[in-house]
Amino acid sequence: MTFYLKYRPQKLEELDSESVRETLKKIVSSGSLPHAFLFEGPKGTGKTSAARIIAKIVNCESTSLKLRGPRKIEPCNKCEQCLSITKGSNLDVVELDAASHRGIDDARALKDAVKLAPATARKKVYIIDEAHMLTTEASNSLLKTLEEPPSHVLFILATTNPEKLIETIRSRATSVSFKKASVPELVRSLGRAVMGEKIKIEKASLEIIAKKSQGSFRDAVKTLEQLVSEKRSLKPENVEEYLLEVKSVDINEFIELLIQKDTKGAIEVVEKASGKGVGMENFVENLLARLRLALLTKVGIGSEDLPQIKKEDLIVLINLFSKAGGELKSAIIEQLPLELAIIEWGGGSPKEEPGAEAESLPAQKMIPIKSGMIKEISEAIWKDILTQVKPVNTSIEALLRAAKPIGFDGTTLTLGVYYRFHKERLEETSHKRILEDVVAAVLGVPVKVICTLASPPQKKVIEEEKNESVLTEGEDKDIIKVAEEIFGN
Repeated sequence: MTFYLKYRPQKLEELDSESVRETLKKIVSSGSLPHAFLFEGPKGTGKTSAARIIAKIVNCESTSLKLRGPRKIEPCNKCEQCLSITKGSNLDVVELDAASHRGIDDARALKDAVKLAPATARKKVYIIDEAHMLTTEASNSLLKTLEEPPSHVLFILATTNPEKLIETIRSRATSVSFKKASVPELVRSLGRAVMGEKIKIEKASLEIIAKKSQGSFRDAVKTLEQLVSEKRSLKPENVEEYLLEVKSVDINEFIELLIQKDTKGAIEVVEKASGKGVGMENFVENLLARLRLALLTKVGIGSEDLPQIKKEDLIVLINLFSKAGGELKSAIIEQLPLELAIIEWGGGSPKEEPGAEAESLPAQKMIPIKSGMIKEISEAIWKDILTQVKPVNTSIEALLRAAKPIGFDGTTLTLGVYYRFHKERLEETSHKRILEDVVAAVLGVPVKVICTLASPPQKKVIEEEKNESVLTEGEDKDIIKVAEEIFGN
């Protein structure tokens, strides 16, 4: 078992984030727990550990004040309920990853399941990780459950992006903010593993590990474990040297390769970093932090410019790598989302040699668009958007054939969608994100897409002289055609 799992907090007092620890103590001490929590904050800050502790507190069978403390605000970690929750085998504590259980069918199944009484525990606890990944339909279904929850159910939603949750869900849950850990909090967390494994290490070495962990309890403990497993010297100077060797990546050099559209060189940097054990999340975070500083400088804030790249291209890069960063958790190959972003930015091929002919450029790059100058989406631009989105997601391209651009103000594209079914599909979070990324790449500026229902184009009318009846093409053909492309023949 890894150090992170072996030494994760098992009671409130062991939570290393002081603000979270004190907040949850106050809530539990009040004797009136909410029916739903919202744990929000960056990855690796202890959201799931805290959720399991709450699940144990509400189901602990012990009445011992010695084990549970005054007001019984701690789990005893000795009874059958506590032990089974720690092992992850408790039937009444259900952990769901919204990234893979995000659809309306999953939400309906959950809605039916919560009606059933707990099997052995006092309360059924549903821990829903990455809750912001739920579709709009699934979110609305969950909302109905949160509005009238059974008394035997407790929900704990965890998310790294609370702003993506619908406001009505956020308003019905008690929010607890998990911030990036401070160096003292990280040292406190590392201390449990040090004591448990009887590791001889100076506090200065622990502080170096903490400073390099970017506020993540998980990353800090993983780094300590890696040092121990490789039998490295744990003296401060050796720990510093090791972390510099393994973790350092020259982000400015990488950005220079992106600017040059050197696809091969940029991918090699990612491969080299991955081979050295550099976490791709940290890689993306450092990259976006540097690009952000450059973008702010472009608009007159700060002095960290990248003069060799335009503001519009910076925005495209930030969008591309933000999307890649969001896909890292579910990626089978960790560096794949970054490689795809690099290839998309570079046009799908290595940088061209000087003197290359314009005819060698991909056809979709031939539309001359000056960022910020477009005030309407012409037929040619719309066709280009459809062309660009098809290889990314054929379903979206099929849906867009039953839509048309009806307004663009430079930042917001309004689409008139002919049928409600198509509109609802396009408004799903995953579809909308892809569409906005593609439109931004085509136009060179970040774009928000809004869908509204619109009348379909006027159909051809066939008049029959014999009975003067009028026959029109129904919308059924359009719906069937698009449905076949979305769901298969």
